[in-house]
Formats: sequence, C-alpha cells, structure tokens
Amino acid sequence: MKIGTRLPGFAREIGFDAYCKWLAESGFEAVDTPVLTREIAKTCARSGLAIGTCDARAGGLLSPDAATRRTALSTLKKDLSAIARHGGHTYFAILIPDDRSQPRAQSFEIFEKVYPRVVAHAEKVGVNIAIEPWPGGAPHYSNLGCTPESLRRIFECIPSPNLGICYDPSHFVRIQVDHVRLLHEFADRVKHVHLKDTEILSEKLYESGILGESYSRTYGFGEGWWRYTIPGEGIVDWQLIIRRLEEAGYDGVLSVELEDHHFWGTPELQKEGLSRSRDYIDQFLKGQIQKGE
Repeated sequence: MKIGTRLPGFAREIGFDAYCKWLAESGFEAVDTPVLTREIAKTCARSGLAIGTCDARAGGLLSPDAATRRTALSTLKKDLSAIARHGGHTYFAILIPDDRSQPRAQSFEIFEKVYPRVVAHAEKVGVNIAIEPWPGGAPHYSNLGCTPESLRRIFECIPSPNLGICYDPSHFVRIQVDHVRLLHEFADRVKHVHLKDTEILSEKLYESGILGESYSRTYGFGEGWWRYTIPGEGIVDWQLIIRRLEEAGYDGVLSVELEDHHFWGTPELQKEGLSRSRDYIDQFLKGQIQKGE
C-alpha cells in the first residue's frame, strides 16, 4: 500500500505542480487528482507519484430531468475515458443530487436508470469507480452509498466488479455505522481508502445532542457533537483497519483527506497535519507496531 493525499486547501493556492513536488520531497508516494489531463498525469510521473483516484464532472447525473442527465452522462463518459487514456485507474464518485432536499429513495430510482450506463462505460475503458460514503450535510443527508443498506442496494442493482467503494471510516463513525463490520462485509469492494478519523465530543453531545450546535460553531469539519480529525486522534483503530485491508488483499493507495480544524488555518498547519497522518499510518505498514498487540 502507498500513502498519498487528496488535495488540501493550500494545494489549490500553490498549484498542482508545486504540491506534487512537496509531496515527493515529504515522503508521500501518491496523489489524488482533479479531472485527469495529460499535463496532470505528466506532473505525477515527473514527481514519481502514483495516481490515486481521479475526480470527474458528474453534476446533474441524479437529476429528475432526463435532458440534464443525458448531458451529465455524456460529460462523465468523456472524463472516464480521459482517466483511462492518461494512466488513471479509479474515478472518485460522490452520489449526490444537485437538489440536496431530494429524498434518497428518489435519487436511487434515478440511479437505477442512469448508473448502469456509467459503469458499462467504465468497464469498457478499464476504470474502477470508488463511491465516496460521505452522507452529505444537515439537514438532508441526501447522498447515496453511505450506509450498508444503501451499498447493498447499489451492488444488487449493479454487481460489476468495476464498481466499489472508497473506504473512509470517518463518515461511518459520524453516522453511527460500525465501520469495522462494514469493512468485513464490503472488503471485496474496496477500490480506494481515505485516511481520516472522527472524534466524538461527549460534552457537546450532552449540550446539543445529535442536533448539533444552534448558536455557534466550535469546530470546522463537524456538526457540534463530532468532528473530523487526522488519523490517530479519533476513535478508529487504524492498526486493525490496516490489518483487515491486508487480509482482504488490498494493495492500493491510502489517501490522507485532511479535514481537521486543528491542522487547517495555514499552509504550515496543513503540511503538519498531512505529515503526522503519514507517520502515524506508516508505523502499521512497516510493522513498527507488532500486529496483535
């Protein structure tokens, strides 16, 4: 397994080339990319970085309007072809409707109509699809693919081996889904992994329950009673997760997704958060902590 990152805030400030240079100099081995182009692929190769997941344009794909869906499908197919053409392997997919108030059941009915064609094209060009389990924000939590119930329906609808998940335990923790049990159930569907954790804030949970804070916001990247953190500062047992991934035969990229209030304000803080995340996970990959302890 290789440790890489998604693009943090300061990467957009300094540009993709400079960010890849920093990653390589800092001991990272991979990077998740924006929509993949020849220039981006060359930058990754020049920096000695493997390509993790690739973003693509998919807005409108879950729209109730058929014309909007046709346009979205055409655009996404072009981006999937570009991923394959430029040496990428995995498309990072968020199954989110443009209208965040659209019920999940309605979105799934649309998904059943349009996504088999997305996956058929991915199969044709040799690209995997990794569904991000981000549930979306309050109050609607409108995204598909963020619970076992939703994932089962998706894979029953489209059993293709090219369709899988981006395993990110932080999202399952925040919605109270057993992230270890989920990994057991869907281990053969893991196409990518995000390194991000979640801390449950018991005092905030007492103050405002799962409704979240009403009058202020203590932390970014959270909803009052929980917040995202770098690996090792939340409740996820990463030694166990790495072991389970190894047992399942996963040998892909582990991408740090930096969304931690304490490591965000400046480029220096973001770099520290990324480096701390890498070092924390690296100890399990290199066996510095014995398995079974």
